[in-house]
Amino acid sequence: MACPLLDDVVDEEVLILRRAFRHERVFRDRADPLAFSDEYLTERYRFSGDGIRYLCRLLGPNIQHRTARSHALTVPQMVCVALRFFASGMFLYSVGDAENLNKATICRTIRNVSLAMKSLVHIFITFPGHRRFIHIKEEFYKIAAFPNVIGTVDCTHIRIQRPSGAHEGDYVNRKSFHSINVQMICDADCLITNLEAKWPGSVHDSRIFRASRIYQRLSLGEFSGVLLGDKGYACETFLMTPLTDPQTPAQQAYNHAHAKTRARIEMTFGLLKSRFQCLHHLRVSPDRACDVTVACTVLHNIASLRKERAPRVALDVDWDNAAIFPDNRNGRLVREQYIANYFS
Repeated sequence: MACPLLDDVVDEEVLILRRAFRHERVFRDRADPLAFSDEYLTERYRFSGDGIRYLCRLLGPNIQHRTARSHALTVPQMVCVALRFFASGMFLYSVGDAENLNKATICRTIRNVSLAMKSLVHIFITFPGHRRFIHIKEEFYKIAAFPNVIGTVDCTHIRIQRPSGAHEGDYVNRKSFHSINVQMICDADCLITNLEAKWPGSVHDSRIFRASRIYQRLSLGEFSGVLLGDKGYACETFLMTPLTDPQTPAQQAYNHAHAKTRARIEMTFGLLKSRFQCLHHLRVSPDRACDVTVACTVLHNIASLRKERAPRVALDVDWDNAAIFPDNRNGRLVREQYIANYFS
């Protein structure tokens, strides 16, 4: 028989058991990430204190929690969590140990910040760059006296974990590891001006270029100038490639100036991957690897524009691809004119 003084004995027993086995929630102490010196912040996050505050103002409207319920992360904490992962490339639990957070929170925060950075890609990555045409060409000309250059193009492979599904083999590149093949164009200051991050590692560089929006715009004559690419690309009226077998002094001078100027894209790859170590191996699905790559590219441009301290750079020279498309006849004529007019 139930006790008349209680509504329900069973309910009371449940409450007693809950109180007996209740675990008090413990919120870990999270230090203010901006309460450290610029040297400390740059080593761990690749940005100074002012740079991180700028990113917080930039990303705050997109990532800020609506309430502070359950001790939600602040915008500076979320930005620093993502930056530490991008800069170090550590496992998520290692980032969590460093930031005093659990793995699920780290994963969710990196995802939110990556998508917020991706939404800014058209602001910070624009072709042919943020400066005037004449300035872009002058800066390239100062390198090796190669005229009329508005960018250098190439692809780099971002290693990823083996994806699941029927298309797993598409991501195996010529070096027999899984990757995404990312095309970039840069200017003479190693700022990235165009990005294509959506192709599996097995796709050839030249095929990515031909399928890109920038190829269509260049084909229509929208820009006055040429790109420089390696021998894996077909020579076009807007894309100069090196000669396979230079014979005359003029041809050798052309190849030398071409190689020296085109090295800017290799320097850019090296700087990008040195600044954000996660791009050496992303242990995520291909779609998320593309999002992280775009986010790191946007951050690279922001860091370069703000003159953040650059890390030591090791040139990231990818293997050469054999050409799969023939040279354009008009492209060869333009290249011959370049050699005759500027390198004779």
